[in-house]
Amino acid sequence: MMGKRQSAGKTGLPRQIVLSDARNDGALSRALARMPRGGALVFRHYHLAGPARLRRFRKLRAQAGARGHKVIGARLPQHWRCDGVYGTAREVAGKAGLRLATAHSLREIGMAVRARADAILLSPVFPTRSHPGGGVLGPVRFLLLARQSPLPVIALGGMTRARAARLPVHGWAAIDGMAAT
Repeated sequence: MMGKRQSAGKTGLPRQIVLSDARNDGALSRALARMPRGGALVFRHYHLAGPARLRRFRKLRAQAGARGHKVIGARLPQHWRCDGVYGTAREVAGKAGLRLATAHSLREIGMAVRARADAILLSPVFPTRSHPGGGVLGPVRFLLLARQSPLPVIALGGMTRARAARLPVHGWAAIDGMAAT
């Protein structure tokens, strides 16, 4: 796998993904507009509840759709009409649409494979504002784990376009880094 980009296992698997968060809410429209067609928005917005969360979801879903991006839900009601689901192996198992599983270790990669995920968001590659002072995989350990994955790997955690260009995996995802590039 080293030296070559991973190929997509499932048709239409995005190579760039922006994850929504309270911190990047004001920059999401810009990030969606700057991403190449075929990217994805993982709608989380855990900081909003009820009607406010639904209103924000609908607005971002319309913006993403207008740019040709998929909308992936994280802990959303099924009737909100997403293109897939994002979460732990347990959260994506048996769900319809594109299944993006989070992983931080070889054990969690195996769990995602058994859950029949379509891709793995492996993190954190680099230090992040989401988890200041938290442990990171670093690029070498990240690539060693990515090589063990039979599923396409998407790098997450402190990612920017420049860092992503140096990692020979399927794609990259960011909370802050997508809007900043």
